[in-house]
Amino acid sequence: MSLLVELALVALLAVGSFFVLVGSFGLVKLSEFFKRLHGPTKATTLGVGCILIASIGYHALRGDGLGLREILITLFLFITAPISAHLMARAALKLAPEQRPKQPEADAASLSKAAEDESAAADGATRDGHRPDR
Repeated sequence: MSLLVELALVALLAVGSFFVLVGSFGLVKLSEFFKRLHGPTKATTLGVGCILIASIGYHALRGDGLGLREILITLFLFITAPISAHLMARAALKLAPEQRPKQPEADAASLSKAAEDESAAADGATRDGHRPDR
């Protein structure tokens, strides 16, 4: 292998290892469940993805083929990680609804403007109150 390819593979391994470390650190150190859920599902998925891409590149350049095993692991990871995170977050919201983040407060003026825009749209009028020619 050439030096440039080897450096690219080392860079992928280093970046992947860094993201796995950050995701693991986030899992251990963050305070509440929803924050802890974010670390492993985002950072660790990216880290394992980089490591698997480096493995695919290494085996492909060595002449062993593309490595169906790594491709299947990557597909499985990218399909199951978001689904499992979503299901865990929904289960946590069902079990402890008091932990749900508060909705942002909207002032009365913006709410009345939005209601006017919706009623005008329902009537077929434009924003300035004129009806388009039909």
